[in-house]
Amino acid sequence: MARVRRVVGAALVAMTVASAGAAMAQGGDAPGVVTETTQLSGALRVRGAALAQRITYWSRGPRGPMQSTAAIYLPPGPPPPGGWPVVAYAHGSVGIADQCAFTLRPREFYLATVYPVLLAAGFAVVISDYVGLGTPGTHPYLDGPSQARSVIDGVRAARAVTPALGARWAVFGQSQGGQTALFTAALAPTDAPELALRGAVATGAPSNLEYGLTAAGPWVPRLPLRKTTTYFGLFLAGLRATAPELDIDSYLTPIGEQVLRIVESECVDDADALVRDIAIGQMLSRQLAGPALESAVRSMLRIPTEGQSVPLFLGQGLTDLEVPAPLSVELIADLRSSGADLQVGVYPGDHLSAAAEALPDALAFLHRVLA
Repeated sequence: MARVRRVVGAALVAMTVASAGAAMAQGGDAPGVVTETTQLSGALRVRGAALAQRITYWSRGPRGPMQSTAAIYLPPGPPPPGGWPVVAYAHGSVGIADQCAFTLRPREFYLATVYPVLLAAGFAVVISDYVGLGTPGTHPYLDGPSQARSVIDGVRAARAVTPALGARWAVFGQSQGGQTALFTAALAPTDAPELALRGAVATGAPSNLEYGLTAAGPWVPRLPLRKTTTYFGLFLAGLRATAPELDIDSYLTPIGEQVLRIVESECVDDADALVRDIAIGQMLSRQLAGPALESAVRSMLRIPTEGQSVPLFLGQGLTDLEVPAPLSVELIADLRSSGADLQVGVYPGDHLSAAAEALPDALAFLHRVLA
């Protein structure tokens, strides 16, 4: 296992994140309190949805209350006894600029494929934007605990304004959302005992990043993976805003400072077009090391593998160049050795196509745990 850890750590330098000034709640607003409700229209509607709504609610960031937004879609017809079971969809990397929020910019794969399938299966769908993404403050990218709390509080908020929703729910995430789903599975049973979390689906989930990120330094070359510089920049930009005492700027070269400015203002694909030819090593003037930084990185990235109490489904693409398949080996091994109720699906596709290939298996898993 130690050897695997070293191999994974070295590879993760390439992959690093394939992952604020918090807006403090006045009067200590509780998690899940809704402050605004609007109807979604046009391209943000989903075929077959009886309700398409966007809510703004209070959640919890790394250092206190922050706001988040979420979309709610309901299946047609009357709800079953006890209300519609909920699938909380945790989305993948879109960026950290406010205009990139998932509930503001249509993403056809999800709106035309994933969500209609979930609605047709009899599940309500709730999609959180995560704290700071389209709301005050900076989104702490790949901060697993705050992303999980955004999802949990999003379900709380959705149930507060939508009486047709039941308490049974599952979380389903892709990429950054896959990481979020695994954190949610670990945190929700004790964080939200009033809700009945029944399982978690994670596809293309970045894991074990904490082992490689703090090995990064000026020596890291440009590597043959996708969007690594963009993901690395997003992570550092979120960490810089969330934990200014770490002085992230002191690790950056002028090129690194430029990359962070780009990822703070552009969505993922646009940022990648501008920075993809920059090596991670060109961004750094020295190694990302130090006890405080390493502790912060672990708390954000270390996926809980012990004590997972709900069934898990993990999907991985064999040709994924954003979360390469070998990097999931230790996650799977650690979950199994910890006694998790784990189902694994391996698919031929890349990062997004494998998510589509996994959808039938994920749907069968959701039917089983939410029955």
